[in-house]
Amino acid sequence: MSVLWLVLLVSLPTFTLGLITWAAVRHFLIAEVPSILKQPVKFRFLHCVVLFTIAFGNVLEKLKICSMPRFVQFTHGIGTRKKDPTLVVTDMHFGTIPVRLFQPKAMSSNLWGIIFYHGGGGIFGNLDSYSNLCSFLARETDSVVLSVGYRKLPDHHHPSLSEDCLNASIHFLKDLHTYGVDPTRVVACGESVGAGAAAIVMQSLLSRPDLPQICAQVLITPGMQLISFHLPSHQQNQNVPFLTRDLMMLGICKYLAIDLSWREALLKGTCVPPDTWKKYRKWLSSDNIPQRFRGPNLQPEFPGPFNEAAYLETKQIWDAEVSPLLADDKTFAQLPQAFLVSCEYDALRDDALLYKKRLEDQGVPVSWYHVEDGFHGCVMLFDQKLFSFPCSLKVIRAVVSYIKGI
Repeated sequence: MSVLWLVLLVSLPTFTLGLITWAAVRHFLIAEVPSILKQPVKFRFLHCVVLFTIAFGNVLEKLKICSMPRFVQFTHGIGTRKKDPTLVVTDMHFGTIPVRLFQPKAMSSNLWGIIFYHGGGGIFGNLDSYSNLCSFLARETDSVVLSVGYRKLPDHHHPSLSEDCLNASIHFLKDLHTYGVDPTRVVACGESVGAGAAAIVMQSLLSRPDLPQICAQVLITPGMQLISFHLPSHQQNQNVPFLTRDLMMLGICKYLAIDLSWREALLKGTCVPPDTWKKYRKWLSSDNIPQRFRGPNLQPEFPGPFNEAAYLETKQIWDAEVSPLLADDKTFAQLPQAFLVSCEYDALRDDALLYKKRLEDQGVPVSWYHVEDGFHGCVMLFDQKLFSFPCSLKVIRAVVSYIKGI
């Protein structure tokens, strides 16, 4: 027995060192670090940590100890939550949905209400990892913030995420008076996949005139469609952390329960019927992206031949509850004013630009904030001091400024 323990004690550090080395080598082989970043070493280090965590999770999954998503979710919130003496923070459940409520201690009867949907692609993120961001929003805007802990992988797939966000929102809107929130001052706010969920919730609530209407949507680096991966931002930023093409496709396929063997069909667009593309290209085409965001040598859209089998396996991407950008003009015309945040070095940058155009075409007021040195997920680092970036603070301050100015 003592020999076995000795072997384990020797092998574990060796195994860990091997994974660290693998993560570093993989980073330098595939990652593209934006030249505009003033702190590239910090950026590289954080990406290596992400790669190591995912790799460790994959090993645990192969050993049938713990799934990779569950391991990543566990590590994502460790040591990140900070207490704010100006707020009352309450964990509760709306039915089976875990939520966290952030309320100013100095309560009044006409506070702003913010419903927040966190990011993470259905793999990363939880109430703890976004707790500091929600605390900041509550404190700086003098608002009641509801953070929704929707169901995620590995146990839950589409449409669990959007269903939980919608149901939690309805529950909150029905009881605004309980929290001292003015029914005319409610904002839906989300980041990444959470911003896409916010858009889906906004569209769904249009059929509920019995509920208080949300007055504004604040969408930070939103994911709005899963159809065109040939947009300029997808081509330009496919290897830029922290949303590389590989990680993005892994999250999409797992969340929609699409076998990874169809990954290339999704990327190349061979799962897109020509007639359907003809119908929707007016909303999805890169022709709608401002010229300054289009670089040289871009690949043409959907060059591959149509594969009907791929379409049948992936057709859920055409559902507006997966790709809210595809909702009809009548729906878009009824949506409230919007504040959109996009980052230059983000594969999802052009999703925000396409959504912006659709809203503007229907006469919906849109404010847009573009971060020239921003990358996907940077807002998560706004309060991490040593690991924060200038773009992180720019995003959160812009969001606060917009909400206070509504």
